[in-house]
Amino acid sequence: MARDRMGKPDLAATSLRAQHRSEALASRLPPLLVAAERVASTVAQGVHGRRRVGTGETFWQYRRYEVGDSALMIDWRQSGKSQPVFVRENEWEAAQSVWLWTDASSSMDYRSSPGLPTKKERAELLLLALAVLLVRGGERVALLGSGVPPSGNKVTLNRLAMTLVEGQLPRDGLPAVPLLPRHAQAVLIGDLLSPLEEIQRTVAAFSGRGVHGHLVQVLDPAEETLPFAGRIEFEGLEGEEELLIPRVEAVRQTYLERLEAHRDGLAALARAAGWSFATHRTDRPPQTALLALHGAIAQAPKS
Repeated sequence: MARDRMGKPDLAATSLRAQHRSEALASRLPPLLVAAERVASTVAQGVHGRRRVGTGETFWQYRRYEVGDSALMIDWRQSGKSQPVFVRENEWEAAQSVWLWTDASSSMDYRSSPGLPTKKERAELLLLALAVLLVRGGERVALLGSGVPPSGNKVTLNRLAMTLVEGQLPRDGLPAVPLLPRHAQAVLIGDLLSPLEEIQRTVAAFSGRGVHGHLVQVLDPAEETLPFAGRIEFEGLEGEEELLIPRVEAVRQTYLERLEAHRDGLAALARAAGWSFATHRTDRPPQTALLALHGAIAQAPKS
């Protein structure tokens, strides 16, 4: 650690070097982030940022300095008491955090055509493009399950992208429900094909802690229409037994009715919790879903 003329740690120089290293790391952007930036840029003209004047007046907590944090956030008095560098966070900043989650389970690896993205690829693109828009608007974002606190600095997006690309998230069909700051928002993106009872418990756990949220169901077009015909053997992606159907067209109507009932259930449980619910197909442009999702977040209650 650098030291000043009195032999004490030079915290400003140390934080500056850390920022330079982080910016060098962020310059090596993964392709997923490049694609997300492109999608976000096409949507940005139709949205308005949610940045407010000031950063809040009520002290919330100290936390350790992270690479990419502004030097203006450093609390020099608190940092001078020990070697770590600390920043001061006020309650408004903590309250406006948006926690993002995407389904990383095996069912998300499905696509019905080589020309389509997998559900996982599309969900991650939507999540990261949303993060780009939120960070540009002054929000703090974090990935549920990553263990990294919410942040809105320049390194945040690269961290999110690398976490997604390297497959570091739990491969569960639904997220664990951590203790989040008051008035935080949660965005859950996945195929949402888990039993409605399980999804309802997850949503209720979030809303019971004062978290407002948004559900986005991402499906392949074949999952919406069941376009197959004749004798088809369906293979499960999560260890389910193979299912042989002699005539798919004979069960298509029943399948579509059950899918519609499941979606109606998702919409109902979201509505009961005060959450938003939206659907998206992987054969459609991501910009439409992103614009609607960003709008729902902007309209969510602030208190």
